[in-house]
Amino acid sequence: MPLIRRAGARGGRGGFKVRWLDALIVALSAALFVCLAVSVYGGPPSSVLVITSGGDEWIYQLNQDRVIEVPGLIGVSIVGIHDGEAHIDDSPCANRTCVASQPIRRPGEWAACLPNGVFIRIEGEEIQDEFDAFVR
Repeated sequence: MPLIRRAGARGGRGGFKVRWLDALIVALSAALFVCLAVSVYGGPPSSVLVITSGGDEWIYQLNQDRVIEVPGLIGVSIVGIHDGEAHIDDSPCANRTCVASQPIRRPGEWAACLPNGVFIRIEGEEIQDEFDAFVR
């Protein structure tokens, strides 16, 4: 049974006649294509956490919460990823300034434990609709 039937067979004007089921299939296919395109290309840009220590580099997704042990020059630093933010949770350094720093969440932000040689940064596409600062 053909999907498209030539109308001229019964004395019509000629041309093609589309059945309602054919139109439904085409409409559903177009809707599925639009939904897939939005899910693949329409979401926010993905960002990753890049951890560097002693010449080694590790890359982690920011959308998965985890705790990472990173070997450094003087011991193991603990880096945590929680709710799309990364933070140095613990480090063997004496002053622990890295532990007191704010979490990083946007591409281009970074944090480091210099005595332990651990560097974390976020890479990805920057979101252009956010403000960097407010001035009064």
